[in-house]
Amino acid sequence: MAQTTRFFGLALIAVGIVGYVATDAVSITALIPAFFGVVLVILAWLARNERHRKHAMHVAAIIGLLGLLGAVRGLSGVFAMLSGGEVQRPAAAVSQSIMAILMGIFVGLCVRSFIEARRARIAKG
Repeated sequence: MAQTTRFFGLALIAVGIVGYVATDAVSITALIPAFFGVVLVILAWLARNERHRKHAMHVAAIIGLLGLLGAVRGLSGVFAMLSGGEVQRPAAAVSQSIMAILMGIFVGLCVRSFIEARRARIAKG
């Protein structure tokens, strides 16, 4: 799961940087996905140590959930744009939507990993 966390962290960093550049570097809030990504990359690095893996991955799942909850509102903006409506900040809506989708997938993978780990511990005895 550490490699998956690193992948999602790097993807969020890319989303943040692209969003920041696409908005002409006007607002630091465009980098919010990158901030979440940096935290995930750090947690992935900490998870390399067997002793810290479980805690790092649980914190990563919490970060993913917080990111999902914070970014999910961007989906309504994208749906509005797709239906022909106008959005005040289209770049922000797209960036938030991408972050929400990435975080949703990440949290789902975390939950699946936690369930599999628990089943393995039970089977092991």
